[in-house]
Amino acid sequence: MFDRPKYLNKMERWLWKPLIKVLSGQRRTGKSFLLKRIQEKAEKLPGSHHHIRIDMEHEANFHIRTAEDLSAHIRRQMDAKQADRYFIYIDEIQEIAGFERVVRSLAAQQHVDLWITGSNADMFSGELATRLSGRYIDIPVYSLDFEEFCRFHGLPGEQAALQKFLRFGGLPFLIHLGLEDEIVYDYLRNILDTVVYKDVISRWQIRNVRFLNDLLVYSADTTGSLLSAKKISDYLKSQRITVSVNAVLDYLSYLVSAQVLYKVPRYDIRGRKHFEIGEKYYFQDTGIRNAITGYRIADIAQIMENVVHHHLKSHGFEVLIGKDQQREIDFVARRQGETVYVQVAYLLSGPETIEREFGNLKAIPDNYPKIVVSMDENSPATLEGIRHQSLLSFLKEFR
Repeated sequence: MFDRPKYLNKMERWLWKPLIKVLSGQRRTGKSFLLKRIQEKAEKLPGSHHHIRIDMEHEANFHIRTAEDLSAHIRRQMDAKQADRYFIYIDEIQEIAGFERVVRSLAAQQHVDLWITGSNADMFSGELATRLSGRYIDIPVYSLDFEEFCRFHGLPGEQAALQKFLRFGGLPFLIHLGLEDEIVYDYLRNILDTVVYKDVISRWQIRNVRFLNDLLVYSADTTGSLLSAKKISDYLKSQRITVSVNAVLDYLSYLVSAQVLYKVPRYDIRGRKHFEIGEKYYFQDTGIRNAITGYRIADIAQIMENVVHHHLKSHGFEVLIGKDQQREIDFVARRQGETVYVQVAYLLSGPETIEREFGNLKAIPDNYPKIVVSMDENSPATLEGIRHQSLLSFLKEFR
């Protein structure tokens, strides 16, 4: 069993704090494991406390389908075991219709510490978000970063391990399968099917399943490209598939809600404002992306971008696409007042490439750190104050 300290350490700080703790993320990224580990730690606390765990993917809880079912189940558990404090853990809470009412009620009780997980990015939205404003803490859980991947699989953090990470991604369960193409991709396609069915098709009552699958393939093929709903709609028309711009927007939002994709908006660096159109989409896990299209060497630059985006997100950065006049900056990463600009290139293969990648960063009129990430191991460490890092060193060292 391998712990994930960057999550557990944060979770421990919130034990018995008067807030709802929400572990959010795509299915199979390890939320259930983390919930179990925090329960184990909570059980060791002093005092009189009782622990109620509800796993909505376990058949013993299939009778809990509504808010009323959930409330009655928790009440029976509390009545059966008197305690000064109750720790309640609900795994994949979005499976319960109307769960929001129970969450709101439990949040008002002083003797309850509530921990929940969910695969729906919009779990707390609308009226509930307003009513619970300031009453919950969201802890996003991502698939393994490179350091975790190496530790889980017993690999030294070298080029061979990096190639496996780029190829297979970081879903934790891969530790049980062995890193072989046929086995891993069969598993990843099954995970994708489960996520798409449960969190997209079933949740949103999707009828045009073929279009949804086409959209996934298109997103995988164009990872890291600036997209618009009209551009996608026009492409589909060229393939004799007629879908409206609004339908494209809706279906993309469903995939983002299920956390299969992350939408990354563009940001005007000088004007300090967000653009309303022209965003990029990245997959939560590169292995899922590769399971859709196959792992192709021709796509290595796209895969690298996806991995860098995942690394920044999993270390707590808000990530934007930078726009500086006519220049594009791959990533503007912000965290607690800190800003870092990151440009990603496959290889710095000549003067023109070097000038383009470093030149875009040199033109930015501020003094925040700027990094060019590539596969090159032997390029200069800095150029006019801009740092160069190989992808391997970036994933190992940048935190």
